[in-house]
Amino acid sequence: MKIRHWLLIGLLGGLVGCATTKPLEPRELVYATPPEETFRDAVELMVEQGYVVRHADLSLGRAEASLARWPEYRLQLQVSEEGSGSRVRVSALRGSQPLPPQLLDPWLVALQHKLGVAP
Repeated sequence: MKIRHWLLIGLLGGLVGCATTKPLEPRELVYATPPEETFRDAVELMVEQGYVVRHADLSLGRAEASLARWPEYRLQLQVSEEGSGSRVRVSALRGSQPLPPQLLDPWLVALQHKLGVAP
């Protein structure tokens, strides 16, 4: 009886370990463009890169998109006002695991070029 008890505890502990994931860490960059323009161009960039936009709300400045290939990649976007410009926060998942934030730098640079504010 005790062996079954310990096996069950071990199995449940293993399942809990599989179910937990690290929290998403966003990458941020401030652009010298109005939030509405930044949001629209960011969503357009997602589409150009092959993402399917699942949710996009201009009034909230939030969008979520998925890349329809295995493993699934998901981008989460938040655009807010920052002084006379906009702050972009982007985070991503590969499958169910968060991507390291520095891997999002090329996407932020592509957005910078699309907005015409690249150095």
